[in-house]
Amino acid sequence: MQTISKYTKFVPYLYFLSVIAYWFTDIMKNEGSSAYLILLFGIPFLWQLIKPNRKLNFSLGIIFVCLSSYLILAYLSDVLNIIKWSESAKTFLFFSGLFVVGNFVMSLWIMRNSIKKVF
Repeated sequence: MQTISKYTKFVPYLYFLSVIAYWFTDIMKNEGSSAYLILLFGIPFLWQLIKPNRKLNFSLGIIFVCLSSYLILAYLSDVLNIIKWSESAKTFLFFSGLFVVGNFVMSLWIMRNSIKKVF
């Protein structure tokens, strides 16, 4: 049980790294070589896995909580049926909603890790 709780602090970083890796592969398939700049977004999360820093951890948490809050507001404005949506658009909105909520939860988890002084 202690090994599980020992590694749970890395879950948000691995989540954001997997999102960045998916974003990179998707853009790479469609656009080509312009996708390499996306990998730069993964450097702070990779750095937190290798050599944790409390200030960077708190900064990442604050930044992504703010971005996720903005995404939640944008998502809610889309969900309020301002425009008539097709079935495929509703499916896309459902999965994007899961993504937005996942980002918000992982951002709060990063904040919790920095407040608990896990590192």
